[in-house]
Amino acid sequence: MGKLSVPHIWSMRIWFLGLALAIMFFHLLPLDTQPRRWAPPDLLIAFGFAWIMRRPDYVPAFLLAGVMLLADLLFQRPPGLLALLVVLGSEYLKNQAAGLSEASFVGEWISVCFVIAAITLLYRLVLTLTLVQQAPLALNLIQMVLTMVVYPLVVFVTQTLMGVRRLSPGDAEVFGARG
Repeated sequence: MGKLSVPHIWSMRIWFLGLALAIMFFHLLPLDTQPRRWAPPDLLIAFGFAWIMRRPDYVPAFLLAGVMLLADLLFQRPPGLLALLVVLGSEYLKNQAAGLSEASFVGEWISVCFVIAAITLLYRLVLTLTLVQQAPLALNLIQMVLTMVVYPLVVFVTQTLMGVRRLSPGDAEVFGARG
Protein backbone atom coordinates (compact mmCIF):
# COMPACT_ATOMS: atom_id res chain seq x y z
CA MET A 1 0.00 0.00 0.00
CA GLY A 2 2.91 2.35 0.68
CA LYS A 3 4.02 2.19 -2.95
CA LEU A 4 0.56 3.30 -4.07
CA SER A 5 0.59 6.61 -2.21
CA VAL A 6 0.17 9.91 -3.99
CA PRO A 7 3.74 11.09 -3.16
CA HIS A 8 5.10 7.89 -4.68
CA ILE A 9 3.09 8.43 -7.85
CA TRP A 10 4.38 12.00 -8.14
CA SER A 11 7.96 10.89 -7.50
CA MET A 12 7.62 8.36 -10.33
CA ARG A 13 6.26 11.11 -12.60
CA ILE A 14 9.31 13.23 -11.77
CA TRP A 15 11.51 10.17 -12.41
CA PHE A 16 9.89 9.80 -15.87
CA LEU A 17 10.43 13.50 -16.60
CA GLY A 18 14.09 13.19 -15.57
CA LEU A 19 14.51 10.12 -17.77
CA ALA A 20 12.95 11.96 -20.72
CA LEU A 21 15.20 14.99 -20.19
CA ALA A 22 18.27 12.74 -20.01
CA ILE A 23 17.28 11.04 -23.28
CA MET A 24 16.83 14.45 -24.94
CA PHE A 25 20.15 15.67 -23.55
CA PHE A 26 22.11 12.72 -24.94
CA HIS A 27 20.23 12.93 -28.23
CA LEU A 28 21.32 16.58 -28.62
CA LEU A 29 24.99 15.99 -27.79
CA PRO A 30 27.16 16.50 -30.87
CA LEU A 31 28.96 13.17 -30.69
CA ASP A 32 29.27 12.79 -34.46
CA THR A 33 29.48 15.65 -36.90
CA GLN A 34 28.88 13.53 -39.99
CA PRO A 35 25.33 12.74 -41.10
CA ARG A 36 24.24 9.22 -40.21
CA ARG A 37 22.98 6.67 -42.68
CA TRP A 38 20.64 5.24 -40.06
CA ALA A 39 18.31 6.67 -37.44
CA PRO A 40 18.47 5.59 -33.80
CA PRO A 41 15.34 4.25 -32.10
CA ASP A 42 13.00 6.77 -30.55
CA LEU A 43 13.62 6.00 -26.89
CA LEU A 44 11.17 8.65 -25.69
CA ILE A 45 8.31 6.81 -27.36
CA ALA A 46 9.59 3.40 -26.27
CA PHE A 47 9.97 4.37 -22.61
CA GLY A 48 6.70 6.29 -22.63
CA PHE A 49 4.78 3.31 -23.98
CA ALA A 50 6.55 0.88 -21.64
CA TRP A 51 5.61 2.98 -18.61
CA ILE A 52 2.06 3.46 -19.88
CA MET A 53 1.55 -0.26 -20.42
CA ARG A 54 2.72 -0.99 -16.88
CA ARG A 55 1.50 1.96 -14.82
CA PRO A 56 -0.66 4.47 -16.71
CA ASP A 57 -0.99 6.58 -13.55
CA TYR A 58 2.76 7.32 -13.65
CA VAL A 59 2.57 8.95 -17.10
CA PRO A 60 -0.61 11.00 -17.45
CA ALA A 61 -1.48 12.51 -20.82
CA PHE A 62 -0.41 16.03 -19.80
CA LEU A 63 3.07 14.84 -18.81
CA LEU A 64 3.57 12.83 -22.00
CA ALA A 65 2.24 15.71 -24.11
CA GLY A 66 4.60 18.17 -22.42
CA VAL A 67 7.62 15.90 -22.83
CA MET A 68 6.86 15.21 -26.48
CA LEU A 69 6.16 18.89 -27.22
CA LEU A 70 9.50 19.82 -25.65
CA ALA A 71 11.16 17.14 -27.78
CA ASP A 72 9.45 18.55 -30.89
CA LEU A 73 10.81 21.99 -30.10
CA LEU A 74 14.34 20.82 -29.21
CA PHE A 75 14.65 18.45 -32.18
CA GLN A 76 13.22 21.09 -34.57
CA ARG A 77 10.24 19.02 -35.65
CA PRO A 78 6.85 20.53 -36.46
CA PRO A 79 5.65 21.56 -32.99
CA GLY A 80 2.89 19.42 -31.59
CA LEU A 81 2.36 16.98 -34.44
CA LEU A 82 4.35 14.05 -33.07
CA ALA A 83 3.26 14.99 -29.54
CA LEU A 84 -0.39 14.72 -30.57
CA LEU A 85 0.12 11.40 -32.32
CA VAL A 86 2.03 9.92 -29.37
CA VAL A 87 -0.63 11.06 -26.90
CA LEU A 88 -3.38 9.56 -29.07
CA GLY A 89 -1.38 6.33 -29.37
CA SER A 90 -0.78 6.23 -25.63
CA GLU A 91 -4.48 6.68 -24.90
CA TYR A 92 -5.22 3.79 -27.25
CA LEU A 93 -2.63 1.68 -25.43
CA LYS A 94 -4.07 2.65 -22.03
CA ASN A 95 -7.40 1.27 -23.15
CA GLN A 96 -5.69 -1.89 -24.43
CA ALA A 97 -3.56 -2.32 -21.29
CA ALA A 98 -6.55 -3.45 -19.24
CA GLY A 99 -7.22 -6.34 -21.62
CA LEU A 100 -3.55 -7.15 -22.08
CA SER A 101 -2.71 -7.25 -18.38
CA GLU A 102 -3.33 -10.98 -18.29
CA ALA A 103 -1.98 -11.62 -21.80
CA SER A 104 1.56 -12.47 -22.69
CA PHE A 105 4.25 -9.95 -23.44
CA VAL A 106 4.00 -10.84 -27.14
CA GLY A 107 0.47 -9.45 -27.28
CA GLU A 108 1.65 -6.23 -25.66
CA TRP A 109 4.59 -5.99 -28.03
CA ILE A 110 2.35 -6.47 -31.07
CA SER A 111 0.00 -3.73 -29.85
CA VAL A 112 2.87 -1.33 -29.25
CA CYS A 113 4.40 -2.14 -32.65
CA PHE A 114 1.04 -1.44 -34.30
CA VAL A 115 0.82 1.95 -32.58
CA ILE A 116 4.42 2.85 -33.45
CA ALA A 117 3.79 1.98 -37.11
CA ALA A 118 0.56 4.01 -37.12
CA ILE A 119 2.33 7.02 -35.58
CA THR A 120 5.14 6.85 -38.14
CA LEU A 121 2.80 6.55 -41.11
CA LEU A 122 0.40 9.27 -39.91
CA TYR A 123 3.32 11.59 -39.16
CA ARG A 124 4.69 11.17 -42.68
CA LEU A 125 1.22 11.51 -44.21
CA VAL A 126 0.51 14.81 -42.44
CA LEU A 127 3.94 16.18 -43.34
CA THR A 128 3.42 15.15 -46.97
CA LEU A 129 -0.04 16.74 -47.13
CA THR A 130 1.25 19.99 -45.65
CA LEU A 131 4.27 19.98 -47.98
CA VAL A 132 6.79 20.05 -45.14
CA GLN A 133 10.28 18.90 -46.04
CA GLN A 134 11.07 15.62 -44.30
CA ALA A 135 13.73 12.99 -43.89
CA PRO A 136 13.96 10.18 -46.44
CA LEU A 137 11.43 7.39 -45.99
CA ALA A 138 14.21 4.87 -45.35
CA LEU A 139 15.38 6.76 -42.25
CA ASN A 140 11.85 6.89 -40.83
CA LEU A 141 11.38 3.18 -41.47
CA ILE A 142 14.73 2.34 -39.87
CA GLN A 143 13.81 4.38 -36.80
CA MET A 144 10.39 2.74 -36.63
CA VAL A 145 11.80 -0.79 -36.86
CA LEU A 146 14.59 -0.07 -34.36
CA THR A 147 12.07 1.38 -31.90
CA MET A 148 9.99 -1.78 -32.25
CA VAL A 149 13.06 -4.00 -31.80
CA VAL A 150 14.38 -2.12 -28.76
CA TYR A 151 10.99 -2.14 -26.98
CA PRO A 152 11.58 -5.49 -25.16
CA LEU A 153 14.91 -4.18 -23.83
CA VAL A 154 13.22 -0.98 -22.69
CA VAL A 155 10.56 -3.03 -20.91
CA PHE A 156 13.27 -5.10 -19.21
CA VAL A 157 15.07 -1.95 -18.02
CA THR A 158 11.78 -0.40 -16.95
CA GLN A 159 10.80 -3.39 -14.83
CA THR A 160 14.12 -4.45 -13.37
CA LEU A 161 16.07 -1.22 -12.90
CA MET A 162 13.27 1.32 -12.50
CA GLY A 163 10.75 -0.86 -10.68
CA VAL A 164 7.80 0.09 -12.89
CA ARG A 165 5.62 -3.01 -12.71
CA ARG A 166 1.96 -3.66 -13.33
CA LEU A 167 -0.46 -3.34 -10.46
CA SER A 168 -1.39 -6.57 -8.74
CA PRO A 169 -5.13 -7.36 -8.66
CA GLY A 170 -5.33 -6.34 -5.00
CA ASP A 171 -3.65 -3.01 -5.68
CA ALA A 172 -5.97 -2.34 -8.61
CA GLU A 173 -8.99 -2.76 -6.35
CA VAL A 174 -7.61 -0.12 -3.99
CA PHE A 175 -7.63 2.41 -6.84
CA GLY A 176 -11.02 1.27 -8.10
CA ALA A 177 -9.65 0.07 -11.43
CA ARG A 178 -11.97 -1.57 -13.90
CA GLY A 179 -11.63 -5.30 -14.16
